Amino acid sequence: MTEQNRKWIYLFVLSIIWGTSYILIKKGLEGFTPIQLGSARIVIAGFFLFLIGYKSLKKISKEEWKWIALSGFIGSFFPMFLFAYAETEIDSSIAAILNSLVPLFTLFVGLFAFGISFSKNQLIGVLLGLIGAAFLIFFGKGVNPNQNYWYAGFVIIATICYACNANIIKSKLQNVTPMGIAVGNFAAIIIPAIIVLPFSGFFSIQVTSGEHFWSSLGYIIILCVIGTCIAKIMFNKLVQISSAVFSVSVTYLIPIVGIFWGILDGEKFTLSQFLAALLILVGVYLVNKKKTPRKTS
Repeated sequence: MTEQNRKWIYLFVLSIIWGTSYILIKKGLEGFTPIQLGSARIVIAGFFLFLIGYKSLKKISKEEWKWIALSGFIGSFFPMFLFAYAETEIDSSIAAILNSLVPLFTLFVGLFAFGISFSKNQLIGVLLGLIGAAFLIFFGKGVNPNQNYWYAGFVIIATICYACNANIIKSKLQNVTPMGIAVGNFAAIIIPAIIVLPFSGFFSIQVTSGEHFWSSLGYIIILCVIGTCIAKIMFNKLVQISSAVFSVSVTYLIPIVGIFWGILDGEKFTLSQFLAALLILVGVYLVNKKKTPRKTS
């Protein structure tokens, strides 16, 4: 299989996995608070990754460890809590759509942090994407007046974190294996999560005897093993065999999967929200579109 074909397969599989993650977070929140869910995700995923890939840590140099740790906190630790908090107030399908902003912010991070230039079309794409996000939040408030759409800001912060992480992996961690990056990330963030978990009340009788404890724990385990561990390794590999912007283009398909699960779970999704989501994706398309070279006569 060629590298070109492999990167498209990775993109498709990741879109299915991550598109499903938002409904799993929503179900996990039935039995846990955002702090409990986020810290449990990190601990469970961390132990699973150590079991299958602890040997990969030996190949990480001292110089690379600081970037591995930064990648772990920016690309995993903070987003896990941010998405959990966001979904206490907004629908899982809206969170999935707003995640499409990642390529737009990846472009900005690449410009300001790494000096990567962008075209006029890409700038228009960024503006369209941000306008689409604003419309999506505005229309969402009308459809779900009982929800606090300020919490959508948590998703936007998380997308900026993901954008930073994609650029870090591409520019600083090209010599580290995808497994090494994933295991190293969680080696850096698991200790804080282990400290937070018991203080969050995760093991209290009120939580463990709750109606949704076991079902929510099951959703979290699925989310950790497939949505965090396997997907993270695949994403790291995708970044290395493609570009940072292409790799985060997985967000083209994530909203489709997220909307499907949301509607199946009884969430409302209107035509106006669909059009706002479409505007975001058009913006993402323009950001990723390459210039067609002019023909010379």
